[in-house]
Amino acid sequence: MRESFKSKIIDICNKKIEVKGANVGLSFYAFFANKNDNPELLMEVAEWWILTNKLDHFEKAEKIKKMLE
Repeated sequence: MRESFKSKIIDICNKKIEVKGANVGLSFYAFFANKNDNPELLMEVAEWWILTNKLDHFEKAEKIKKMLE
């Protein structure tokens, strides 16, 4: 996955944790504002999430953040 997008994911995880607490869960769609305006990047993140890491649909933001740091 692109390094620039990893930073964006970490930022979004931090914001979600700050607002909703340490147990907040999210899916990879959270990083795309529910829009499909960049299908190549969406598929890249989906492959990392689903095929590479075998993550469930919803995962804890803390877990995702730690995986990327």
